[in-house]
Amino acid sequence: MVKTILIVDDDPTQRRLMRAVCEKAGYPVLQADSGENALQLLQSQQGADIALIMLDLRMPGLGGMETLKRAKSFREDLPVIVLTAQGGIDTVVEAMQNGAADFFVKPASPERVIVSIKNAFNMTTLKGEVSRLKRKHDGAMGFRDLVGESAALRHVMRLGERAAASNIPILITGESGTGKEMIARAIQGSSDRAGRAFITVNCGAIPENLVESILFGHEKGSFTGASAKHIGKFQEADGGTIFLDEVGELPADMQVKLLRVLQEGEVDPIGAKRPVKVDVRVISATNRNLAEEVKNGGFREDLFYRLNVFPIEVPCLRDRREDIPALIDHFIGRYNAEERRDVRGVRHEVLEVLTAFNWPGNVRQLENTVFRAVVLAEGAYLAAEDFPLLADAFAEAGIEQGPPLLLEDSGMDDAPPAALPLAGNAEAVDSPVAIFDREGHLRSLQEIEKDLIEVAIATYEGKMSEVARRLGMGRSTLYRKLREHDLEVKRAS
Repeated sequence: MVKTILIVDDDPTQRRLMRAVCEKAGYPVLQADSGENALQLLQSQQGADIALIMLDLRMPGLGGMETLKRAKSFREDLPVIVLTAQGGIDTVVEAMQNGAADFFVKPASPERVIVSIKNAFNMTTLKGEVSRLKRKHDGAMGFRDLVGESAALRHVMRLGERAAASNIPILITGESGTGKEMIARAIQGSSDRAGRAFITVNCGAIPENLVESILFGHEKGSFTGASAKHIGKFQEADGGTIFLDEVGELPADMQVKLLRVLQEGEVDPIGAKRPVKVDVRVISATNRNLAEEVKNGGFREDLFYRLNVFPIEVPCLRDRREDIPALIDHFIGRYNAEERRDVRGVRHEVLEVLTAFNWPGNVRQLENTVFRAVVLAEGAYLAAEDFPLLADAFAEAGIEQGPPLLLEDSGMDDAPPAALPLAGNAEAVDSPVAIFDREGHLRSLQEIEKDLIEVAIATYEGKMSEVARRLGMGRSTLYRKLREHDLEVKRAS
């Protein structure tokens, strides 16, 4: 999702200059000339796209400090950068106490403005990630933590919400990497067991000779090497939920013991004199077809019916492609914060390929692919060359994967060029493409686009594949724009 910045200032010159800095850094901008208009905009349909506010404190009518308080009352997580022509310690302290993310005195250099914006976005992402991890640790994750709005995912969420209202045993099925554990955690966090223990057991990763001890526990001296008493996973989960991942991998003798736990609500630790009562919600998951396993004798029929009381099938990623852009944005935000990067998004033609890709490893594969791309990317937007493992998919789509961009070539280094002074005639003095006209007003997008294409053609000596790649568009789109702007291509001899 593109992060839009709202600039609130009663001075049109300052709004124009700040807008130039933000847009040069790649951020879309909305403007308001008063606190009242800013609050109306935040509460409108456009308000959902606003990811940050740059707020002047000194304004007629509703002042900046009161605007800050009111904005925070209904958008608490929205970062606000406060700016003023006169700043004192008391003012700074009051702004920070009211929730401002940063504060600086006008005029500020473009570098200072962009660093402040980046820091605010990273801090917001980190806060969201810390909050999510805390909910995960506390067993309080809910369906709001799931990313996506597809019909297939909403169906799963509706089933999960129904299942959460009771203690019915649940069997979650789906391919590896679809997020079965996330669904299980959301069910736990939406049930009356929220906040209690959530114990995960990967049944396929436990050595066969240790399964019984790990699941049900043992007494000291009950077998060679049992030097101390050990409570099993079911006793750890007492009062909460146990998640049996890959339950189809359980050995046959352990299937019998698990059936007894489900039937009697008690476990028999190895070497114990009497069984131990447990109150545990059981959620199982598998990527196998357990019905077929039952027919083939690989899984007990009676246990299958005990586990499969409320089945939930999690769709694979290729069956909910409309969720892929939201997932990519989510992962980019997370790894930007964790790795201190500033990737803004994905180029549109790259996003089309990623959305069309089948993702055999599902969400897990997508996450790891985006992680790698964010770490290695040298541009502000992920390009085809940032996904070397998907070379075949890009080749099939007719997109060339060039070598990774160098920072000096990309024009996307950490600090934007100081081409937009915050006073006087705001025309880019070190750029061949002017953003403002001689009167200080923004030139039209069509005029800027024409100049930019001319510069790109001259820079890359008429090599149209390279021009198209650097401008982030397809060759057919580039030739169409050449006709629209009546431009000629002269190749270097």
